[in-house]
Amino acid sequence: MDHEDSSNQELQILEQCVEMLNELSRVQTLLLAVDQSEDPHVLQALCQVCHNLLVSHKFAIHKYKLLYMLAFKPTFLRHLWTAILSVCQTSLFGSATPLLHVISRGIPMSPEDSDRIIPLLAVFCSLFSLLIATLHDSEFYADDNHAGTLPTAMPFPLSALVPLSLTLKEVCLGLVELAFPDSRPSVRDDYRTAVHGREQPSNVSNQETQMWAHLFKVTVGLVRQLNSRDIRHPFCPEGHWISKQVMFPLDKPSDFTLRRHRLRNYRPFQGLRAFTREELEEGPPLSTKEVRTMTILRELPFLVAFQERVLVFQSLVLKDKLEHQGEHSHFLQGPNIQVAVRRNYLYEDAFDNLSPENEPDLRLKMRVQLVNVVGMDEAGVDGGGVFREFLSELLKTAFDPNRGFFRLTKDNQLYPNPNVHLLIVDFPRHYFFIARILGKALYENLLVELPLAEFFLSKLVGRHSDVDVHHLASLDPIMYRNLLFLKSYEGDVADLGLDFTVLNDELGETRVDELKPGGSSIPVTASNRIEYIHLMADYKLNRQIRAQCNAFRQGLANVIPLEWLQMFNNKELQVLISGAQIPVDVEDLKQHTNYTGGYASDHPTIRLFWKVVENFTDHQRSQLLKFVTSCSRPPLLGFKELDPPFCIQHAGSVDRLPTASTCMNLLKLPEFGEEVVLREKLLYAIQAGAGFELS
Repeated sequence: MDHEDSSNQELQILEQCVEMLNELSRVQTLLLAVDQSEDPHVLQALCQVCHNLLVSHKFAIHKYKLLYMLAFKPTFLRHLWTAILSVCQTSLFGSATPLLHVISRGIPMSPEDSDRIIPLLAVFCSLFSLLIATLHDSEFYADDNHAGTLPTAMPFPLSALVPLSLTLKEVCLGLVELAFPDSRPSVRDDYRTAVHGREQPSNVSNQETQMWAHLFKVTVGLVRQLNSRDIRHPFCPEGHWISKQVMFPLDKPSDFTLRRHRLRNYRPFQGLRAFTREELEEGPPLSTKEVRTMTILRELPFLVAFQERVLVFQSLVLKDKLEHQGEHSHFLQGPNIQVAVRRNYLYEDAFDNLSPENEPDLRLKMRVQLVNVVGMDEAGVDGGGVFREFLSELLKTAFDPNRGFFRLTKDNQLYPNPNVHLLIVDFPRHYFFIARILGKALYENLLVELPLAEFFLSKLVGRHSDVDVHHLASLDPIMYRNLLFLKSYEGDVADLGLDFTVLNDELGETRVDELKPGGSSIPVTASNRIEYIHLMADYKLNRQIRAQCNAFRQGLANVIPLEWLQMFNNKELQVLISGAQIPVDVEDLKQHTNYTGGYASDHPTIRLFWKVVENFTDHQRSQLLKFVTSCSRPPLLGFKELDPPFCIQHAGSVDRLPTASTCMNLLKLPEFGEEVVLREKLLYAIQAGAGFELS
């Protein structure tokens, strides 16, 4: 008991010290001492204190004045980065290697060296991440070539961010190697590890493990933020982010495997979690190389070229399809889902028929029977095309803002309706269903033109940190401008009369929500305004739609493992869903088109056809593609990926209009002999919009 009382007393003293450290007067004294001293020991000691705060509390960056006030001192961040670059390995042989280089190579270091570099690097990444998250584009991208001096908010010119980001990228790759070392246990130990889990080696302390895990998290977070800014407005040279260290068997991408739900067992620097019986049945634990590669794809996907990741994703889906749809190449063979839907009640019928209770596994093949307005089955058998058209129309209906599940931002991008609970009581079931259908579209490689909001897409790939204040510009431009005004306000912030609450208007009724416990009695001041800005953005972009997004993520994961989607950032996921907004490459389409029924590439009508298509506008070419394949955007990796291939069939008399069988990507083209007639008939056909019955 005496020992326990002593421990409790020590803990209380420690908490009192931390509270005293958080007093504004003491923080200002510390900041002044740092400004006036060039002694590296002072910097090391300060970073040690900051690092202890960061590791001990999840929201330390907002809780402790010392941290967020240091984040907004550009001179401190510059000085800290210079110090980090100069910290060298302890050596008995004269020449010393910078510790950043040691980490970048994935070389283990002594506890003494790690104690010298980790606090500095972790504090730098944490504080610079906070600063970047609050910087408006005009501050981040300010052109110092014309300014003569750096903007007061930004510690580095863009030119300096290029080598800085390159160094941090290499550090991240080294951390991945350190997190998952090459040394492997024996086969017997490997199985025991899979069943029972494995902790860190006994010679590695929990504190050291926590330090390295935290460093990995904050370094990756900063690199992701820098990459995000570079995507929005490039400041790095082309190919800057791509790493040659990450290799795939691209000649045979199917050799690359990632079994469902496996990567979550492998946590950087935190040992191996025990496998479930189901996971053990999927096969042996992943190799070190596989774990490293998939960690990079999940945490730093932009280090691998987008097209390579698309190949990996498609090979993973293909393997999964073979397991669930069998070896049958014909659409009508093998186990399948049969669904009948009325045209006028597309969403309602699909919601009932394709519920998890009725169809627990949407990865099976699906055959659709359409019912017309008089209750009769429409003619024809679904060979795949009606299913693809049905899926496309169902998603458009589900995401239609008039249905109430989604709203449009000012940029006309879709996101979950924050007030959906006022319209539909069991709304999570609907978001789960809609996400399953979107997952099915991804699974079947069907592109659907749905402009989803970036912050919503970020949630689907599990990147909460990617959702920042910047996204408010699209969602609520007035609030965004007000928060920017607050951030740069030079007067007494307390005079603005703000507190940590937000006013909500729900269908005419107003409600006050607190941004943090007791927020109604906490005034916004100069010292806590950054926390207020973050909490307000978090409320709008996260809290209000958390239930909707959670249900959506669960529905998506029901069809496609989220680990696979985490290979892509939010913008790339949009391309994966909707295709790239690029013109149809007529030459590529021509090279991958087949001919049947008497047509060949040198047939006069075919030559006229390609001449007409070459003279089409981009929009008309997209309409042609939509008419034949049911999707207006080209395949992500070119028309060689279109399955079945684009085909033109001889359709006899010139009195007929061109028709299409979307199930076969087949254009039925009469033998027109005149260019003007062919153009007129083809345009009429592709612009008629006759629905999606079989021709």
